[in-house]
Amino acid sequence: MGQRKSKARAAVACGLGAVVGGLLAFHRALPDLPGRPAGLLETFLPWLGLAVPALLGWALLRRSAPAAYAALLPAAAWLWLFGGFLLPGPDPDHDPDRVADLVAVQHNVGDDNPDPAGTARALASTGADLIALEELTPTALPAYAAALAPQYPYHTAAGTVGLWSRHPLADARPVDIRPKGLGEDWNRGLRATARTPRGETAVYVAHLPSLRLGAHGFGSARRDESAVLLGRALAAEPLDRVVLLGDLNSTVDDRGLAPVTARMTRPGRDFAFSWPAVLPVARIDQVLTRSASVVRVRTLPATGSDHLPVAADIRF
Repeated sequence: MGQRKSKARAAVACGLGAVVGGLLAFHRALPDLPGRPAGLLETFLPWLGLAVPALLGWALLRRSAPAAYAALLPAAAWLWLFGGFLLPGPDPDHDPDRVADLVAVQHNVGDDNPDPAGTARALASTGADLIALEELTPTALPAYAAALAPQYPYHTAAGTVGLWSRHPLADARPVDIRPKGLGEDWNRGLRATARTPRGETAVYVAHLPSLRLGAHGFGSARRDESAVLLGRALAAEPLDRVVLLGDLNSTVDDRGLAPVTARMTRPGRDFAFSWPAVLPVARIDQVLTRSASVVRVRTLPATGSDHLPVAADIRF
């Protein structure tokens, strides 16, 4: 009986390892079922790696070689996807090819932020060229503008999103990414041309609708619809060089963002989880580029928001 139980446990361990490894390696092959479970999985994909220490712990506890072998498949799949994130990132001080042409900061400041001026000063202290903010309220906007103005004389805002720049801005206008059913006062997109020393760059700031996890599954319909509209705007952009800064309300692995990510270059190594600020589990604040590369991305210290700011070094 004991031997039979041991074989059953080994079979369970092998099955779990195969399932987790398969989900990691072939998550793109999962069908889009009602409730969008595949999108939810892709949002938190790196955390599937927790199955590896769990299986190894089980193997040690049970002294089971099959359980140890079962951890190899998910471990290999995880390392294939995310192993590069664990390697040391580029050091701009010792690698001239990695010196940033542009530094951008992206931050959802939170519509209930108790200290807008303090948040703005913290972001300005980074010395970034561009600062994009979301969830700007009419009452807080003057505080952000006043605190950022000394270092960022160029500024544009549309609805609840704004962009501050060290470099002149031109052709600033709202970008319509409003899903059906929302009122005309819902405006979360803008576009401007930043006239940088390296040439003109189209800068987009966007805040896609929030996701909802409920009885019917992963509610992403409005977010996905907004992503399609943003993708169309990016496709129609005449400038070659584009920087997109925004709270996209998911990670770049989520297939719901494919209309956007298919037209942009993803950042390089680093998890840089930005949400929630107390215990970050995902980077939903993104810096994406076209005809440029994000050579380093990192989170900054917490502000009064439930998101962490994200800073990115961009190389043209």
